[in-house]
Amino acid sequence: MVSLRNLSFRQMAAVIAAVGTLFWLYTFYAIDHVPLGDGSGFQWLAVFPLGGIFAIFFLPAWLLVAIGRWPRLTIALGIAGLIAFAVVWMQLLAEFPKK
Repeated sequence: MVSLRNLSFRQMAAVIAAVGTLFWLYTFYAIDHVPLGDGSGFQWLAVFPLGGIFAIFFLPAWLLVAIGRWPRLTIALGIAGLIAFAVVWMQLLAEFPKK
């Protein structure tokens, strides 16, 4: 069993980037299952800010993990991305129509 103490900074950065990537992929599923509301499909506009967060924070994090450079910066980038996802997602949940 691997504990958090035994993880290197690079491994921790990879785990954080993986969590952010998996959440980003989950948002497509969640948006697809939002009640239709007025049937206009405007809920899909939420993909753009979420995709922007992924592109700004997690693509560079994956690149830095892959080349093994600046793991502490990569962790900071990933945590900032997770915070940005949380803020935007909470706002989107308040805007989506309820069942």
